[in-house]
Amino acid sequence: MKLQVSLDLLSLDQAINLLKEVAPYVDVIEAGTPLIKQEGLKVVETFKKFFPDKLIFADMKTMDAGELEAEIAFKAGADFTTVLAVANDKTLEGAVAAARKYNKIVSADMIGVSNREKRARELENLGVNYLEIHSGLDEQAQGLSPLNAIQAIRNAVKIPLSVAGGIKEDTIQQVQAAGADMVAVGAAIYNAQSPGEVARRLREKITSEVAVLKV
Repeated sequence: MKLQVSLDLLSLDQAINLLKEVAPYVDVIEAGTPLIKQEGLKVVETFKKFFPDKLIFADMKTMDAGELEAEIAFKAGADFTTVLAVANDKTLEGAVAAARKYNKIVSADMIGVSNREKRARELENLGVNYLEIHSGLDEQAQGLSPLNAIQAIRNAVKIPLSVAGGIKEDTIQQVQAAGADMVAVGAAIYNAQSPGEVARRLREKITSEVAVLKV
């Protein structure tokens, strides 16, 4: 399972300083939506410049103009970009077309989807590369977790699943056991006193024998 660090509530300078500690332990670096809105796509360009060996995830949460916005993200250096799963199918098809053009990845963010299994199958048929099972900040404040949805969606589709939303050291192995292919961890890393140490422990948990009982 890939480990992704999600950076939302930081400045670009703060993000770079944190990543110098965290990068050795993660596979994917996410420029979160708030960070992109605050700093622009120079965030993606800078992450790729400083960490060229890492996959860069631009969390664009596109809702319209799928091909255009995906192409903008890919040209900036993103390897992944997100389109909201509730977007129009044509928006998703456009993003998929851009991903194929640039040999990159489109992840559909399932936030706000009511019938997740049904929409997951539709998204797989549209050619989306990843599905992101996501409990947003507002949902987390209500005590909601993405854990309950993983197994049902894993049984519905064959494409890889990414899981995001309040994942911590004590839940990351549950996420992997449920069938996730990638897990995004944000606040548990960037709010820690020692972000590098937390990232190291998370990496150890997902590569331990217990964590890989179910792949």
